[in-house]
Amino acid sequence: MGQLFGTDGIRGSAGRELTAALAMEVAAAAADVLTSGGVAPAATRGDAAIRANAAGQVSVASRDSASSRPGQRAIAVVGRDPRVSGEFLEAAVVAGLAGSGVDVIRLGVIPTPAVAHLTAALGAEFGVVLSASHNPAADNGIKFFASGGMKLPDAVEDAIEARLVRGDGAGSPSRPGPVGLPARGFGRVNDAKDQGELYLAHLLSTLRDGRGETASPLAGLRVVVDCANGAAAGFAPELLRRAGADVVAIGADPDGLNINAGVGSTSIEALSAAVIEAGADAGIAHDGDADRCLAVDAAGRIVDGDQILAVLAMALKSEGRLAGDTVVATVMCNLGFRHAMHEAGIGVVETPVGDRYLIAAMMDGKYVLGGEQSGHIVMLDHATTGDGLLTGLHLLAETARQGRPLAEVASVMTRYPQVLISVRGVDKARVAASARLAAEVATAEAELGDSGRVLVRPSGTEPAVRVMVEAAHAAQAERLAGRLADTIKAVG
Repeated sequence: MGQLFGTDGIRGSAGRELTAALAMEVAAAAADVLTSGGVAPAATRGDAAIRANAAGQVSVASRDSASSRPGQRAIAVVGRDPRVSGEFLEAAVVAGLAGSGVDVIRLGVIPTPAVAHLTAALGAEFGVVLSASHNPAADNGIKFFASGGMKLPDAVEDAIEARLVRGDGAGSPSRPGPVGLPARGFGRVNDAKDQGELYLAHLLSTLRDGRGETASPLAGLRVVVDCANGAAAGFAPELLRRAGADVVAIGADPDGLNINAGVGSTSIEALSAAVIEAGADAGIAHDGDADRCLAVDAAGRIVDGDQILAVLAMALKSEGRLAGDTVVATVMCNLGFRHAMHEAGIGVVETPVGDRYLIAAMMDGKYVLGGEQSGHIVMLDHATTGDGLLTGLHLLAETARQGRPLAEVASVMTRYPQVLISVRGVDKARVAASARLAAEVATAEAELGDSGRVLVRPSGTEPAVRVMVEAAHAAQAERLAGRLADTIKAVG
């Protein structure tokens, strides 16, 4: 992989590392690469495309890919989370795309998984999201979806970065053309903020699979949903209400500066307190771009991504819809999850951290369910990427179906004590090459034996090194994790 793209697109401090100039240049380079014919993979691509009518409104019309129809411009959908920097970065990306001859459908503030869904549903050549997910408001990011709504493979991101470095994308797509003049003309820009309705309708439709036409699958549940003052605010409360739940929303007043600030999946305490105060049956927490979902039970206790994945895996297996009786998880998943899956007769395929690696393994093995402890859950029968709204909906629906409290539903697995430490301000390459750290890891692993695990890895989205220690006893996990964190600081 190149230096610009991380494990989840491009991220950085808005206006410093991620500038308007960079955003425009990246968009132009992506337009060239993703419309050059066969570079980006098309997965389950839709056969609808959007076109602007005479009144400047967006309509839907059937067509083939622009790359196979000479004379037609490619289409990109663009969405963002509500960060204030998203306004100027969105403008820069749109300028880069339209200036490269790509028609742009601007979706406005919308969850990242909605952009993935609409990329496929509207037959766009690719989608772009301006978001830094769970990062603070000062950060932002750019991520791309290929036609069909799949995240880009590393090789395609490398091609975009190489094109950016070479700076030879002028006149694209469909060169030749004079510098600054796309061969098919400049792209047109249209707003389509109402397309979020297509996304909500899709989410509700997923509950019908194998379950009949339940009009109000969440009827009788009182739910608190924490929208992280992010992209979920305009969607998650409405989705749960339409599904029949009595909904209390918190973190649902984004102002561009308060995203993830003391709310959301990275500050779960706010949801726990709100659930107890409201006397709710459960709580759902999203992150800034709504591709994550964590939960809390009626007592305010956290239900993490591993537990959610276990509940959904067992539900699908009971319905005969868990392909290969196998679920995909990352190296960070809890030992208790592995034990629960073994007892349920469900196999576990393990991948590196990152939903792109989950999805790659799922597609290779034709599996339908995978996820991360952080709450990125991928349900390939219904989505092409992690979708927090979809995950929360199905977790609550399974809770309602069983007619038991969420705490009992989630008890299908027992979590081993797990300590996570992020060590910042160190040189990740130096840490990775440290013989002293390797020796400390080996010592910790020897002490734990078969009753625990140690994992040390560089973060793909932040300037940090992660330490994870699992053990049968919390005190032992804390002691070993602290010792490894001290070593990382010393060598980094």
